[in-house]
Parts: sequence; C-alpha cells; structure tokens
Amino acid sequence: MTASSKYRDLVTTYGEDLQLFRTGVRKFWFGLLVVGLAALPWAAAELGGNYLLYLVNLTAIAAIVAMGMNLLLGCAGLISLGHAAFLAVGAYTAAILANRLGLPVWMTVALSGLVTGGIGVIVGLPALRIKGLYLGLATLAFQFITDHVIVHAETLTGGANGMIVPAPALGSFAFDTDLRFYYIAAPLALLLGLAMVNLQRSRFGRALVAIRDSDVAAEAVGVNLARYKTLAFGVSAAYAGVAGSLLAHYLGYIGPDHFTVMKSIEYVVMIIVGGPGSILGSLLGAIFVTWLPEVMRFGEEALRSFFPHLVFPDLRAIVMGLVLILFIAFEPEGLAGRWRKIREYWTTWPF
Repeated sequence: MTASSKYRDLVTTYGEDLQLFRTGVRKFWFGLLVVGLAALPWAAAELGGNYLLYLVNLTAIAAIVAMGMNLLLGCAGLISLGHAAFLAVGAYTAAILANRLGLPVWMTVALSGLVTGGIGVIVGLPALRIKGLYLGLATLAFQFITDHVIVHAETLTGGANGMIVPAPALGSFAFDTDLRFYYIAAPLALLLGLAMVNLQRSRFGRALVAIRDSDVAAEAVGVNLARYKTLAFGVSAAYAGVAGSLLAHYLGYIGPDHFTVMKSIEYVVMIIVGGPGSILGSLLGAIFVTWLPEVMRFGEEALRSFFPHLVFPDLRAIVMGLVLILFIAFEPEGLAGRWRKIREYWTTWPF
C-alpha cells in the first residue's frame, strides 16, 4: 500500500472536510446510486406493478419529511410532535396555488416550502424559552390548531370534505401515473438529501449539534441560540412543506385525515428507528415505517386464511409503540447505527 492510498481519507483543511466526494470510491458509489434510482421504478413495476411503485413514491415523500425532522430532532435535539401540521400547511398551500392561481408544479412546491418554512420559524419561537417535553407539547398544540383551521376554514380548505388537487404537469406533459410521478419525487428527494448532507457539515449543522449536546456550552462559545433554533425549525418545516405539496399532487385529494397526530408520531418513530442525526437513518426509517403497515396487512391476510372468523383490531398504533420501545431499549442508534457497527466489524475482520 502506497503512502498516498494509505492516507487518502485524511484531511488537512476544513474545505477538504466539507467535500462530499473526496475519493473516487465515493464518486463511484454515488454514481451507482443514481443509476439504481433510475432503474428502480422499472424493477418495481416488474415485481409488484403499480402498487409497489405507489409505495416507493410514498417512501420518497416520507424520506423528505424524515430528513427535515432529523435535522430538528437528531441534530438540534429539539422535539416536534406536530410535524404533520407542517405537512398539512405545505399540502393545502400547494392545493390553493394550483386550484385558484393555476401555478405549475415547480412553483407550488417551492412556494409551499417557503410558506411552511416561515410558519416553522414562528412555531419555533417557543424553543427559545422551553425545551424537552414542554417544547413537544407546544408543537402538539400547533397540530391541534392546524386541525381546527383545516376543518372550520371551509372556504379556504374545503373543511372536512377536503380538496381536489390537480396532477403535476410541465406544459402539456402530465405526471399522472405512478411511474411518471416517481421521476419528480425521487430526484427531488435526492437533491434535498444532498442539500441536507451539506447543511449538516456546514457551520449551521455543527452549531445545531453543539446546541444538542449542551446549549449552555454552545452559547458560551458564541453560538446564537435564538437564531439557530428558529432556523432549525424553519428548515425542518420547509422540508415538510415540500413533501406536503408532493403528497397533495400525488394523491390528487387531501383532507384532515391525512394529517393526524398519529402521522406526527410516525415521523418521530422514523427518526428513532432509522437513527438520529443520520441521513441514511432518515431513509431507513422512512422505508421501515412506510412499509411496516403493508407487511402487517399481508400477515393479517395470511392469518385470515387459517382463521377466517377471527376479528383483527387495528394494530398499527400498538405495533408502532412496541417498535419505538424496542429500539430505544435495545438499539438507541437505530438501523443506521447497526449498519455502522456491521461495517466496522467487517473492516477489521477476521481480527
């Protein structure tokens, strides 16, 4: 092994440390990821048809929300129990802009992110004075307020009847199928993932980690707590707003039932299961939580074939709670932490 290959991963400047692709190996794996994402919908269509593509698209949308949530919870240590409300703001903003102003999809997605990010900054103001459980309760209150507005502002949101949202289109080309929509959701999720990686490695991301570890120590070394905490809420909400606009365009209909408190709890579960502070953990958590109900449904159908008269209760909330408890107790670093341990084990194998 030459000296250059031995020390190729060592960095001597902050500029080198911030580079995403310092080596040819990383560039190769990223290129392989892009090729895999391009081929994924065709493989999914062959294996499971449109339904499998539907789940893949929902996973991409959930991953965007999870990345924003991970910045807030995993990096800054600020809990939010009302993230589904941010998703709702983005979805209804996109629906109103598309229906009443006829704006194209790229504008509705961008404006939904900006509007939701601005609201996130306002909701994050209580984080300047409170934290922990009390901050979680404050965000939960925002969830209830949003639910109330959605139901009672019928002239704006359609109330309990919901709103119809047109399919996204670029000119005369409509992304009105699962396969076509994938090429909006997946590239956008990849771009936002790269942006989040850069953000976490920047001065902003390092300041959030310092706040998470000790806000007193962070303030002592010059970190502006008010600025970074509110910006963390704003960026996290902006990601949820973008995901909400995509969800609205994809489903073609949105209503209050799409943005319940249970949905907010699911995003917290995504971070705990995937791994706090990890982009890979956000993706793994989104996959786990999105696909778990489908696995449960197939299991119930298998049991019904043997016990046709057995009545199954709604086990989704129960299973989510058990999964959360088990991961906190036995795998606090999540799936990303387990993958890191496996990779480190094989690095030194057989020693």
